[in-house]
Amino acid sequence: MKTIIFIFLSMLFVIAGCSANETVESKLALPEDIPDFVQESDFQAIDWERKAIEFGDRGIIGNENKSGVPGADMPSLNNQKWMWHLWGVKNVDLTVVGFHRETGTVHPIMTDGWTKNAHGENNGADAHTPSSVKIPKQGEWAMLLYTDGKLFDKLVYEINK
Repeated sequence: MKTIIFIFLSMLFVIAGCSANETVESKLALPEDIPDFVQESDFQAIDWERKAIEFGDRGIIGNENKSGVPGADMPSLNNQKWMWHLWGVKNVDLTVVGFHRETGTVHPIMTDGWTKNAHGENNGADAHTPSSVKIPKQGEWAMLLYTDGKLFDKLVYEINK
């Protein structure tokens, strides 16, 4: 009987040790220059099944009445101009953080920094801002949008070319 208990406790110890290692290995590494309001927990709450969709009559791809980008249904790995549209906010600092699902890596998406000012109505949105974007690699991406340092929305795009 003591042998069975010893074997059981040994197996439990090994399983617990493996679980602890998995937790350490899955820790997300944020870039050093990322704004300090971006939290690791923001990435854990991504709903990958909630893909950005087309809405309105302007071909905006995103989350209706929240955020979107016209023409994002044809994203490219090459530099591209995107016009970010936001609803429900005016004259805010927009920070865009890209998260690549397959590699679990975080990247700046706008080529001129993490943050830009979004202001002025456009295409029915309450605020907008143009930016040049560069998607580092193909695959499934979540774009985390922060307004004035607070998580505002998450856009999930599939980028293949």
